Amino acid sequence: MKMVRFGIAAVVSSLLLAACGSDSGSSDDALKLGAWYPLSGPVAASGVPSEAGASAYFDMLNADGGIDGREIDFITEDNAFDPQQTLQIARKMISRDGVQAIVTANGTAPTEATFPFVLDQSKVPIFGTYGGSNAWYDPARKGLFGTQALYEDQAAVAVKWAMEEGAEDIVIVRDDPDAFATVDDAATKVIEDGGGTADRVVVKFGSTDFSPYVAAVKKKQPDAVLLILPVPEAAAYLNEAALQGLDAPAYAYAPPATGALIELAGDNAEGFRAVSLTLPPNSDDPAAVEYREAMKKYAPDQEPDFYSIANFAWAKAFGEILKTIDGDIDSASITKAIQSASNIETGLAPPFSFSEDGHLGTNAVMRVEVQGGEFVGVGDFVSP
Repeated sequence: MKMVRFGIAAVVSSLLLAACGSDSGSSDDALKLGAWYPLSGPVAASGVPSEAGASAYFDMLNADGGIDGREIDFITEDNAFDPQQTLQIARKMISRDGVQAIVTANGTAPTEATFPFVLDQSKVPIFGTYGGSNAWYDPARKGLFGTQALYEDQAAVAVKWAMEEGAEDIVIVRDDPDAFATVDDAATKVIEDGGGTADRVVVKFGSTDFSPYVAAVKKKQPDAVLLILPVPEAAAYLNEAALQGLDAPAYAYAPPATGALIELAGDNAEGFRAVSLTLPPNSDDPAAVEYREAMKKYAPDQEPDFYSIANFAWAKAFGEILKTIDGDIDSASITKAIQSASNIETGLAPPFSFSEDGHLGTNAVMRVEVQGGEFVGVGDFVSP
């Protein structure tokens, strides 16, 4: 596995190469895969462990002989979560590096910016992006395959959990961008269909002072609160709720389900409920033990984390699919193999199944709760 960070000269080079056309074949015997992650900038806290998890799996696979003796060359680059820079990276990876698939890339908007070049022009599949939207999969887009429940489905499971525990009046606390509003809409529908009432407090994206927002929530006197917030803001909410004596239980979709939230909120995170895309990284399941051992060996600087275990799981699912291919492995055969893949087990995530018309492999998540200073699983994987 190698990681390359490139500057202006490499960007210019990549654009020149792209003008000459693309070639998704490999120049050597290695099977070349690529991914981009925000390894710098404001969301590096998700990108760095995500890259580490996927890389650890492919390093482990190579140590075990690769794919029929063929090594995986997993090429990763820092996109700083910037769509234009991501497109430049995609051009370089396909035109110069010869990658045959994009696997476990990070970011909805950055990845979507590459679709015309990667999917439509180059016919290179994209598998297991962290993020995504319903429009990506309904209808199915050729070459694009998802491995995580959509945010709308995550929120639906979270509010159903709250209602099962007796909540009827639920306040949704979300950031102001439109992407969060669609998740709000999905959660509201579930609440109202279940006979409850939904209200909301809209937060300015990037806020650090949550005192006015918590005060607004407290005034509404909810039975429970659904947080559709990134990790720093979710932690800020929990800390301010404790200061103001707001004891309505908090639920969340998957992004805040990470150790970073516990570090930021401390004791105020106790009892926090969220959904997870995988087993908790501290699970005693054999697959989770394998993941932790791989991280310790191949990414020793990274503590086990929900981001790294998710990307490890998605890389593992991709590896299992590669093993089913007879004959040449290229972009076309990889795409065909994914479309034929059914009930792919990783032991870490729900089983993944795809078809020609179904490119989202699962809509299931696991409920997790902070108990004794760590997230623990509550039951098995469930769908909305």
